[in-house]
Amino acid sequence: MGTFQEQKRISVVILTLDAADELPRALAALAGSASIREIIVSDGGSRDGTVAIAHAAGARVVTGPRGRGIQLIAGAAAATGEWLLFLHADCRLTSDWEKAVEEFIAQPGASDRAGYFGFVLDDPDPGARRLERMVAWRCRVLGLPYGDQGLLIARSLYDAVGGFAPMPLMEDVDLVRRLGRHRLTPIAAQAVSSARRYRREGYLRRPLHNLLCLSLYFAGVPPQRIAGLYD
Repeated sequence: MGTFQEQKRISVVILTLDAADELPRALAALAGSASIREIIVSDGGSRDGTVAIAHAAGARVVTGPRGRGIQLIAGAAAATGEWLLFLHADCRLTSDWEKAVEEFIAQPGASDRAGYFGFVLDDPDPGARRLERMVAWRCRVLGLPYGDQGLLIARSLYDAVGGFAPMPLMEDVDLVRRLGRHRLTPIAAQAVSSARRYRREGYLRRPLHNLLCLSLYFAGVPPQRIAGLYD
């Protein structure tokens, strides 16, 4: 365990856009980790205090055009770690994340697989629990973890599959489909996501909205068109 920590093999890449309200919690969950080589905040043109918050926390900031895929590509390009951990700004990892990641990486053949965290919402509403169970089923049966569950992947595997595509939306689905279900493994820790959208739009309407966007993507509708509907 000590050897792993001394090597500091993980580059964390956090996707941001006007994330000043959420980013401090995401960064606080990573603070003090002996496994992290660097934290890279890939920002798509924030007009609030996002960049200042990132700098104050000691993160490197990469700025560029807005777009999930484009920003993740930029963050990965700037990263120097052997392992890449991609996160969204409105997600914070639970306190057991580092131990769970160490155990994942220590497994034989770990560099040939990608890991994702369990999905949890920061809302006591029963609708949140139902949605969490649906997401767990989607990951287990369909092999479709989303970006708000994080993605831990060896740099070698990330490069081998071509990395993220420069898509404004569905970049996470695109990548995990190229990885394939057999190369996706749950990590024994959780990513706690903001339930802001679900509280605002409802635990029935928002998941149906997301499902519609996913269905359009699978039907061949360009992600650029779906992005407008998603937002």
